[in-house]
Amino acid sequence: MRIEIASYDPTWPEKAAREAERWKTALGDALIEVHHIGSTSVPNLAAKPVLDLIPVIAEGVDLDSLQPAVHAMGYQWLGENGLARRRYCRRSSPTTGARLVQAHIWTEGDSEIRRHLAFRDLLRADPLMMGAYETLKRHCASHFRDNSEAYCNCKATWIATAEAKALRALEEDGT
Repeated sequence: MRIEIASYDPTWPEKAAREAERWKTALGDALIEVHHIGSTSVPNLAAKPVLDLIPVIAEGVDLDSLQPAVHAMGYQWLGENGLARRRYCRRSSPTTGARLVQAHIWTEGDSEIRRHLAFRDLLRADPLMMGAYETLKRHCASHFRDNSEAYCNCKATWIATAEAKALRALEEDGT
């Protein structure tokens, strides 16, 4: 996938909410909630124009049993795809092939959910962190436009440091 960073689109939250409704309809009681994460969830942050969602699944539900329902929504099911306990799915445009949505399915209470939300909330709350992240993303995209793995690796240390900061802040607040 070619790395293209787009200016913030104020329709991203609305698109994410519509996609969350699709998940609720498809999964019913198995689904607890859907979080909009990633850069498209941070107002004014430039991003790859791909929505990232976390569908949170009730404890006791076999994640793999959801595959037929997720597939019926037009998603490709890729299993854990490198992260234990997660199920990764993606949906692309049937006409252009452009990726539209990435879903990171986790079971309720998984610590990965908290990590993703803490990072998102840090970027939403701290304009300096958000600006630094955008600068880094643009830098990495300019160097690794045709290599998504290298693009992600370019950002990895910065993201890990920011996530650690965000999680420490949550612990200090007692949340």
